[in-house]
Amino acid sequence: MPNPRPTPARKPRKRLTPSEKYEIFVQVLTQQATQREAAEKFGVDRSTVVHICRTAKQGALDALAASVPGRPGQSPEQAELLAVREEIERLRATVTEQAVALHLQQGKSRWD
Repeated sequence: MPNPRPTPARKPRKRLTPSEKYEIFVQVLTQQATQREAAEKFGVDRSTVVHICRTAKQGALDALAASVPGRPGQSPEQAELLAVREEIERLRATVTEQAVALHLQQGKSRWD
């Protein structure tokens, strides 16, 4: 049995370049264009513009969260690795300090 309602033809997907996505984000952010206007200008659906803006905002927040003042920018993985290395160094210093204290407390006898 044939379908009584023809399905509307979908528009072919338009692939935006990263620079086009950035331009959309900046235009919406600076209120040079509304989401609808930006979507019409670039030939995409409004939901695409919303997704681009959310992704760009989250990327900016992640980059800012990973940055440490006075240091070059780091990825979240690099920042975590640096924090872990600093923790290892702190623990190493603590163990050394405790070994010296134990050695002084027990005298110069051997530990084994």
